[in-house]
Amino acid sequence: MFVDGVVRVQVPATSANLGPGFDSLGLALARYDELEAEILADGLEVEVLGEGAGEVPTDERHLVVRAMRAAFTAMDVQAPGLRLTCRNVIPHGRGLGSSSAAIVGGITLARGLVADGEERLDREAALRLAADLEGHPDNVAPALLGGFVIAGGAPGGWYAVNAPVAAEVSAVVFVPSIPLHTEVARGLLPEVVPHADAAANAGKAALLVAALAGRPEWLHTATADLLHQEQRGPAMPDSLALIHELRGDGVPAVVSGAGPSVLAFTDDSGAAALLRRCPDGWRAWHLSVDRVGCTLSRVLGS
Repeated sequence: MFVDGVVRVQVPATSANLGPGFDSLGLALARYDELEAEILADGLEVEVLGEGAGEVPTDERHLVVRAMRAAFTAMDVQAPGLRLTCRNVIPHGRGLGSSSAAIVGGITLARGLVADGEERLDREAALRLAADLEGHPDNVAPALLGGFVIAGGAPGGWYAVNAPVAAEVSAVVFVPSIPLHTEVARGLLPEVVPHADAAANAGKAALLVAALAGRPEWLHTATADLLHQEQRGPAMPDSLALIHELRGDGVPAVVSGAGPSVLAFTDDSGAAALLRRCPDGWRAWHLSVDRVGCTLSRVLGS
């Protein structure tokens, strides 16, 4: 039933919303958490290295473990014991999909540890489970599938559809030192928005699909938002100030997910200049678009 030895997954960071696509658009980025797991006779051993080390729980509360347990249940198996190692480089609480990476990574590990796991829990079922655990699909879908994904809920479940991204499109991500919990950011959103603002955002989201596919000259217009970024400003004033500064100079900059990280679309020729605009005390990376999503492999020698 279970495979012998260690399985490894590599799962990308993600950025959701991308300006106007609130809870519906997500992009996979080439920065990867690496997770390894194997079946033990009993017990649970969890090691966390890098981001989150010493901060996240290392027992059954660990999000990767919870996702693995949910996937095992979905496959109608239960592991007697587990050893898990997480080498994390995706910052926690910064709007770059760390929780989605943990959920997708855990589900993929569980599928890899079961001999026929990919048949018991196919990719569509894995996506449904990941979205159920996260509560929405805009980050888990690109983490699993890679690339640029349009995702949401529909009668009977979730949907996720990949859309093309031009080869020259990449991003510079600016990451502040202080995290922001998604629940705090969501708590600042109004219950009702003006119809005109909702209509404008729908148009910008549609334009963004075309801009990413091959019309990058429209990215600045397409990334304008009226529904959530300014409303979250009190929780991340420095992030909004950076966005205003960049957009004022014609850079298509947005809040990454719930923030407080800032994502600016660029190409290779513009990345160096953007990296020099990183605020003091922040980190900045030039990241390509990940086009593969979460990958599974066996560890050599296991």
